[in-house]
Amino acid sequence: QVRLVESGGELVQAGGSLRLSCAASGRTPSTYVMGWFRQAPGKEREFVASITRNGGSTYYADSVKGRFTISRDNAKNTVYLQMNSLKPEDTAVYYCSAGRITTAPAMVFMSAYNYWGQGTQVTVSS
Repeated sequence: QVRLVESGGELVQAGGSLRLSCAASGRTPSTYVMGWFRQAPGKEREFVASITRNGGSTYYADSVKGRFTISRDNAKNTVYLQMNSLKPEDTAVYYCSAGRITTAPAMVFMSAYNYWGQGTQVTVSS
């Protein structure tokens, strides 16, 4: 069992930056692939970014590539999402996830993740 708690979401102006954190606890969180997903009002949850166990590889949705950076500190059992050049369309609840994923293509699918946090709200004003 892995417990995930997100933090860092808030109201920010377009063009601004935020850093989200996801604190993991429980059974060896460093052995899980970690991901960030988001869900805007009236829309389905979508993939944002993911990172492999040792942090050696990262993957991004096209909509955030070049603006967002995912990273992890396994010593602190924490995953981060640095978000720069924020746009109003980035407004959503952001969810942290953990999964025992063994293939890179699977890292973009919600169904591949076993554990989820409660989410943190990010609102970008225009």
